[in-house]
Formats: sequence, structure tokens, C-alpha cells
Amino acid sequence: MKSSYDFSTGTRGPVVPPAPGKTTITLRLDDEVIDWFRQQVNAAGGGNYESLIDAALREHIQCQGQNRLEETLRKVIREELRGAG
Repeated sequence: MKSSYDFSTGTRGPVVPPAPGKTTITLRLDDEVIDWFRQQVNAAGGGNYESLIDAALREHIQCQGQNRLEETLRKVIREELRGAG
């Protein structure tokens, strides 16, 4: 290892640029949500939990016209009310 390195010609940014059609963002998700996706990936034998989240969001977008969001919200509200009562 050298005692010093010259970074004067260095540039900022990722070492490996994102794949075409992908954008790197910062997204804050609940720990439970991330844990669930990680568990799904581990149960499937490995992979990338971020890709699984992407697939879930893509499916949600594609099913938007089928009132899936409304059905999901109604289900969550019913479960929450059941737990509160």
C-alpha cells in the first residue's frame, strides 16, 4: 500500500453506473416492509430484495385499473379496526 494517493483527477459519482432504465434514489421504507421483502428473497433461495420491491410496485401500477388499491386499503382498514376494537 502506498503512503499517499493522488485523487486530484478523480470524479464524484458511483463506481458502477446504474443499468439503463434504472435510477438510483433514496427511499425511506418501514423496517418491517424491507424485512418482509428480504425474507421473501431468502425463502426463494436468494436474489435482490430491491428487484422484488420494483416488481411489486410494477404489478400494483399495472393492476391500478382493477381497483386493487381500493381493495387493499379496505382490507388494511378492516384489519386495523378489528385490532383496535
